[in-house]
Amino acid sequence: MTSVPQTSDEQSVTMEQVRTAMQAHREQLLSLPNVVGLGVGLRQTAGEWTDSVVLVVMVTQKLPLEALAAEQRIPAEIDGIPVDVQETGSFSSSG
Repeated sequence: MTSVPQTSDEQSVTMEQVRTAMQAHREQLLSLPNVVGLGVGLRQTAGEWTDSVVLVVMVTQKLPLEALAAEQRIPAEIDGIPVDVQETGSFSSSG
């Protein structure tokens, strides 16, 4: 696995800090169109996983920024925590 270089800010983020930010902004993020989930995970850059702990926002489909209104855009950072938008498709429960 190839690691993509990370910034010193990303290296200093802990999983607990990400969880705190995720809980604080859960309702707001999940109310955005296309968002299907949140999690604590690793940044993915150019299809490769890095060692950077980030707040992962899962979307059904990644869209170009220009296709979204300003209020629909997911910020690159929340409370100083880097955010990685990852396309997952839709989720469904099966019984």
